Amino acid sequence: MVIKEIEIYRLSIPMEPFVIATGVMDYAQNTFIRVRTDAELYGVGECSAFPMIVGETQETCIAVAKDFAKIWVGKDPLALEDRLAELHTYIAKNSTIKSAFDMALYDLAAKAAGVPLYQFLGGTPREIHTDITIGIGSAEEMAAKALALYEGGAVALKVKLGKKPQEDIARMKAIRQAVGFDIPIRIDANQGWTYEEAVEALQGLEPLKIQFCEQPMRTYNDHLLAALRAETIVPIMADESVYDHHDAERICRTDSCDYINIKFSKSSGIAESLKIQAVTKEYGIPCMIGGMLESRLALAAKAHFAYAADNVKFYDLDTCMVGHLEDPVIGGLVYDGYAIKLTDGPGIAADISEEFLQKCDKWLV
Repeated sequence: MVIKEIEIYRLSIPMEPFVIATGVMDYAQNTFIRVRTDAELYGVGECSAFPMIVGETQETCIAVAKDFAKIWVGKDPLALEDRLAELHTYIAKNSTIKSAFDMALYDLAAKAAGVPLYQFLGGTPREIHTDITIGIGSAEEMAAKALALYEGGAVALKVKLGKKPQEDIARMKAIRQAVGFDIPIRIDANQGWTYEEAVEALQGLEPLKIQFCEQPMRTYNDHLLAALRAETIVPIMADESVYDHHDAERICRTDSCDYINIKFSKSSGIAESLKIQAVTKEYGIPCMIGGMLESRLALAAKAHFAYAADNVKFYDLDTCMVGHLEDPVIGGLVYDGYAIKLTDGPGIAADISEEFLQKCDKWLV
């Protein structure tokens, strides 16, 4: 089997404006690829560019995707390590677009084996429930949103913070007053605080039963994470501080976090994500599988990964639930309330509808 051609699509999905500490997103600037072979099999992959976090835009993803496609055409897609190594050799970083190619290759390999992706990865199905995210707003707005989600059956809330500490504390007090203390609440500062602000905020949040705080400070303050942990009882989850398994080893070895958030857009895909969770398992540091603004196609790949990564204990797979105004996916991940199910079939068992793709810019290599 050889790769015959690769299709690249600008997969822009309109969404309600979503506010986090580092900016506002009004559409999911995703990239979708199909890796087609001479055996009539093809693999699909999707990535979601988040420029203020990972440093890639939809435009850079598309530009690099064209180069990646040229490298791969005519080669064996089942030689996964060789193909992925070629991408890393060609260009440093650019983990977001690499993750789409990684995903497509794994999808294709599982299809060639005639099994679901999780089975190809050595996993088995298990019960997964996602949290649901609340963007930054006024304390009153966020409390009202939290109450609506709680009354609608949410099993865990993820609250975006990372502004002025006292304002963030007020936001969380309002939310707890609205929903009570029975539902788990995790917070995500998206690198918004300085060290001093993180100490002030987390100590002030301690009475509010916070499950964990995700990425409180900028990554250049990683050397202060261990000290921050000593100042608060709120557990710390590293996100942007961990892009690959080398970062994971460094953060774990220095006792700098309680948990780690794995995202394909940071790690360059499934292959590296498996390495990250293996390292964290050795250190006894549980993980979360999270994302940017992917559709149900990439989210399905993440659920398959979670089935195979037993050190993944938390699930933040709500990205298309927080404001996507269109759903172009056929098959893939399915929500039963906040429980996650997967469509039966080989590989990821998902695709993008042709009707939606006809509206997208396309390149064929």
